[in-house]
Amino acid sequence: MSHIPDHGLPLVQLKEQRRELVVALQRHVGPISGWQLLQIATVQQAISAFEEVIFDLDAGTETSIMDDAEANIVWLRKFA
Repeated sequence: MSHIPDHGLPLVQLKEQRRELVVALQRHVGPISGWQLLQIATVQQAISAFEEVIFDLDAGTETSIMDDAEANIVWLRKFA
């Protein structure tokens, strides 16, 4: 299993926390409590929210780059 380097980033910390909770659950003997499942679900929900925001920011950056490129083409055509 690969280790995720911890650079103090919240998303990395959440993924590490999820991994620790799942490993603890795998070693657990007996019935799994609702509290244990709730902890994992809560961390997973936070991870998903982070990833969605990152995706949206990446999409916005790509759109912004394309808008800049199109504006440069229009400007170049104007003076060509």
